[in-house]
Amino acid sequence: MNRTDTLLRLKRFRVDEMKRRMAAIESMKADLEKKLSDLDDNVAREKQRAGDSDIGRLAFPSFLKSIESRRENLRTTLKDIEKEYAAAQLDLTNAFQDLKSLEFATEQQAKRLAEIQSRRQQARMDEMAMARHLRKHSLRSA
Repeated sequence: MNRTDTLLRLKRFRVDEMKRRMAAIESMKADLEKKLSDLDDNVAREKQRAGDSDIGRLAFPSFLKSIESRRENLRTTLKDIEKEYAAAQLDLTNAFQDLKSLEFATEQQAKRLAEIQSRRQQARMDEMAMARHLRKHSLRSA
């Protein structure tokens, strides 16, 4: 395995790793959004329960305050995750561009090598044809 193949494998691994990182971030984002939705559902249920009793009506504002602080923490975390996702997306784009440029350079190098090999082979064939032609004409003149 030559150096270019190793570098290609490394670049592909980096792209795959970035994709896995983005998938993990998307999963965390979906989880946080679900938790926010669950909090909203929980508030609606507790509001209904609070209306059923006097103690519930008294305890509901403090419950609502704690839920609101939890919701704010989740939103802050969600914003941080969105920033991390944007950074990961930029990293993935850069890694993908690096991979594609290396693949393109490798393809170009392979084409150049194939052309050089083709020219060498053609030169050998021309030499053989010339030698045959000279032998053929030297036999006729002798």
